[in-house]
Parts: sequence; C-alpha cells; structure tokens
Amino acid sequence: MIPDQAPSTHAPSADLDLAQAVAAGDQEAFKTLMRRHNQMLFRTARSILRDDREAEEVVQDAYLLAYRSMGRYRGEARLSTWLIRIVANRAIRRRQRLGRDRTIFAAGDAPLGEEDNMAESTFQNPEAAAANGELRHLLESHIDRLPDLYREIFVLRGVEELSNEETAAILGIPEATVRTRFFRARHLLSQALAKDIDEVFGEVYAFAGDRCDRIVAGVLARLARKSV
Repeated sequence: MIPDQAPSTHAPSADLDLAQAVAAGDQEAFKTLMRRHNQMLFRTARSILRDDREAEEVVQDAYLLAYRSMGRYRGEARLSTWLIRIVANRAIRRRQRLGRDRTIFAAGDAPLGEEDNMAESTFQNPEAAAANGELRHLLESHIDRLPDLYREIFVLRGVEELSNEETAAILGIPEATVRTRFFRARHLLSQALAKDIDEVFGEVYAFAGDRCDRIVAGVLARLARKSV
C-alpha cells in the first residue's frame, strides 16, 4: 500500500513530468528517476536496516511498488519525499520482521537544545582526502550505533536535509519529536566522536619508525662529515 503524500510541500513541474512519463511506461524516464534518487533512497533504507544488502533489496522493492503506483502520484509532495516514504515504510516493516527493533528510552527524548553545527572542510590533497575518508567511515560507524529512531531521523534530517515537516510525515510522528530526536542524535554523535578524537590525540604527527630513523641517521651523517 502506498502511503499518503505529505500535504505541505508541492512538487516542481519536473517531478510531475517525470512521474507522468514513468506512469506511461517510459523505461528511460524510469531509469532517470532511479539514478536521480538511488543514493537518497539507499541511505534511507540503510539507516533503518543497518545492512547494505537488505537496504538494496528494500530500495528495489520500493521502486517496483512506486512504478506500479506512479499513476496515483499527483505532486502534492516532492517526488523524492513520496519515494522516501515508501522506502522508509518498507524498511521499517522489514526490520520488524527481522526482529531488529530496539527500545528507545524515553529519557533520550528530553530536549537538549541545539548542538553546534558539525564543521565541514574542503580537502585539497590525497593525504587529506584519505583522512576525510577515514573520518567518513568513523562517522558512519557511529551513526550505525545510534538507536533506530534517532538514526533514521538523523539521516533524513542531517544527511538528506529534509525538513522537520517532511521527516515527520515520512515516519508518521509529530514534528516536535523529530526536532527533539534530531538534536539528541547530534548530541550522541558529538559525544562519541569527541571520545574517539581524544583517544587518538597521542598519535597525531606520529614520530616513531621511519621518520625517527631518518633523523637519527641524518644527524649522525652530518656529525661524521664535520669530524673529517
């Protein structure tokens, strides 16, 4: 069953044109739709299921369901929001079948206030790019450890940049809950990342090994030259 569309954000005409082409059986239009939304939909499913293969299967199932129901799309929500809601609903149901639901402690929903924005950096060289990749994997691992409902909301709000209203419509919860859990998720991630950063401070500008050997050898070589 296709969920109701969120009533607040109207779709651009391009969404309607693409949906109508897909509904008419245009396979190229359907390919365009999938390539345009693949990353967003995979991230959504992955945030709920925490499993790449399961997420891929859910996205594929959701595309087939959307394809069969595209004639019912009327542009009352953005096409991306409509698709995300289908994916989220199917992923949540699959998680329930797999027995992966976890208890969310009520205390975790207590308002915390806004957290500091996460810094964004531009990396210009291979070494920095590698470090950025490691940071991304570290962040992904901590996102995976968030309780289910916090993780879903963080990905929809923080990664996909949906509004509180859109996220609430997709997950079927109040906007106030979205705001509170999003701030809570950011707080938990900030704490976890800060702990990891503290633990690696001692490894910054690592000196042992080849670098140490080179300096010692260089000093001894210069001393030898001076004594000649």
